[in-house]
Amino acid sequence: MSMQLRRLIEEQNTLWQRMQDIQAAAESESRDLSAEERQNWDQAENRLTVVSGDIERLNRMAQLGQIDRSQIVSTTGEPGGENRDDSEEQARRYREAFGIYMRGGMDRLTPDQRNMMMDRQVDLRAMGAGIDTAGGFTVPDEFRNVMTETMKAFGGLLGMADIIPTATGADLKWPTNDDTGNEGEILGENQAAGEQDIALGGKTLKAHIFSSKQVKLSMALLQDTAFPLDSWVPKKLGERIGRRAARSFTTGTGIDQPEGLTVGGTVGKTGANGQTTSIIYDDLIDLEHSVDSAYRANSRYLMHDTSLKVIRKLKDTQGRPLWVPIPAPGFPATINGFAYELDNSMPVPAASAKSIAFGDFKAGYVIRQVQAVQTLRLVERYAEYLQVAFLGFARMDGGIQDSSAIRLYQHSAS
Repeated sequence: MSMQLRRLIEEQNTLWQRMQDIQAAAESESRDLSAEERQNWDQAENRLTVVSGDIERLNRMAQLGQIDRSQIVSTTGEPGGENRDDSEEQARRYREAFGIYMRGGMDRLTPDQRNMMMDRQVDLRAMGAGIDTAGGFTVPDEFRNVMTETMKAFGGLLGMADIIPTATGADLKWPTNDDTGNEGEILGENQAAGEQDIALGGKTLKAHIFSSKQVKLSMALLQDTAFPLDSWVPKKLGERIGRRAARSFTTGTGIDQPEGLTVGGTVGKTGANGQTTSIIYDDLIDLEHSVDSAYRANSRYLMHDTSLKVIRKLKDTQGRPLWVPIPAPGFPATINGFAYELDNSMPVPAASAKSIAFGDFKAGYVIRQVQAVQTLRLVERYAEYLQVAFLGFARMDGGIQDSSAIRLYQHSAS
């Protein structure tokens, strides 16, 4: 853990304690906060919001930094023996050719390197209707892993769901189930076992194409060998795709896009009339217990940062805050004892909005991710500006796979 992160955690805890001391002083005298106390409280709360955001960003960067490129093995060939050696050599040669292509285009490649790249070319038009661009190249494993991990770091639900990687984008039949209402039986002597079918359903996971949009760089920057192109580009493409995918995984309609968590999920608690933007302690307790106890051990909260701001002000029946800051380095901040994840693609508190999800997201939501990630290098379009554009594509789909594992909090309509 970096010294900066440790310092921020200590500051977060100090700010939180200061806010609690201010409120405790007023409550002990059965009075409202004075003007000075309110000003000190507001200043501490504003700084706490900034510090908490910095902690989240540093944790996200630490997650990205944990990618061990030395352990990445090419997906081509069998691991072990001569096949593995050949596979690693092919991966190394392709990675080298791809790096030259990224900086200088196809003209900088040797004939062998050009043929190698063309063997890994993907016709994007074959992926689906409406795609009018051909010539994408499958990226090396290192590039793909940096891009994928970045997507998870910026994608909220993408980092918690059950990820199913597939080599191709063919339709994938996926079973769904809800078996929590079924149980076994006690058999008497010589008694035949009964029957109880599992409540199985099914869905088809497709391979919707997510684009990063174009990322333009100057040719001068590409020619600068000090610029970390092989890490900067996949991170930037991953950020953009991750944010767009996150919005689909939370609010997607399921029609020509993934089925969003708030669309396919079940409401476990609805706020009383008047709670169009507010949340109360009892609502969160009801939401937690709307999830079967079998799932609660691995459950956590998912919400927009605006919802967290509302919850940070809540207390239980004993006057203890529901939100508890990081107790020590290495431990997460919690809400009523449960860890939480922020995803700003979740709806903000509003009339009828499903702003909070709670449950075991790995058991309840599945994301299909096609392993092959493509990128395009666009030169001629921006040649007069001495710029080159990069365009990334990832294919994914998602939906509810166990409807009992996750429940939603919905604000009242009025």
